[in-house]
Amino acid sequence: MLASYPERIVCLTEESTETLYLLGEQDRIVGISGFTVRPPEARRDKPKVSAFTSAKTDRIMDLNPDLIIGFSDLQADIAAELIRLGANVLIMNHRSVQEILNMILTLSSMVGAHKKGQLLVDDYVQRLDAASVSAKQLSYRPRVYFEEWDVPMISAIRWVSELIGFAGGIDCFKELGVMPHGKDRIIAQSQTVIDANPDIIIGSWCGKKFRPEKVKERPGWDAITAVATDRLFEIKSPYILQPGPAALTEGLDQLQHIIHSVAQQPAKVKK
Repeated sequence: MLASYPERIVCLTEESTETLYLLGEQDRIVGISGFTVRPPEARRDKPKVSAFTSAKTDRIMDLNPDLIIGFSDLQADIAAELIRLGANVLIMNHRSVQEILNMILTLSSMVGAHKKGQLLVDDYVQRLDAASVSAKQLSYRPRVYFEEWDVPMISAIRWVSELIGFAGGIDCFKELGVMPHGKDRIIAQSQTVIDANPDIIIGSWCGKKFRPEKVKERPGWDAITAVATDRLFEIKSPYILQPGPAALTEGLDQLQHIIHSVAQQPAKVKK
């Protein structure tokens, strides 16, 4: 009997699904997360067997998977149950840009597509390098408050914080970005954001529509440069809050567009 790569893969989050499609290995996928929107054909063609912190484990096992791929300690309970049922489970905790690149290389190697994976990573590295070069041409680097959730206010996770830097901005709460859990990135006091005085506010409310008018109504926030100059933007969560290819492509592109447009027209308000 010859050794073989996994042929029946269940992806519990979107980034592994998108990566396998980009590698041309989508036929190996037999189940996906219900939150998957990229690529659209995955949502159309593949059975949905999980949410994010819950999964239909009986249905997953009925698919006879030889590999189940998940993300982060938030899926630890799902993973433990599947392991007890006899499944092979891989959980990755990639939360930085470098770790996203490593995830792509790891996954591509696991399905025998290492060369394709390396080409993907090389392309993403070139994009990041080009963004860094372009950022150096800016007359100034705008301060950015990225809000991942509104109540409570949660600031940018690590890969988003890093991408803001690549795009030419300064994350107002970079020190929080290294915290892996949302609860550790909660900004408890509204005054904290007012004092940071971001030039730009970007909302990506984790699947919920960003409401800039609600942000403007927060007490005291009219003193913030971003609010006073109406520089509140949305990047939808599938483009930036999945730690995978989308964040390194469309997510980075949208950050660049926002940050560069603001940097080219500095705010004319008193700080």
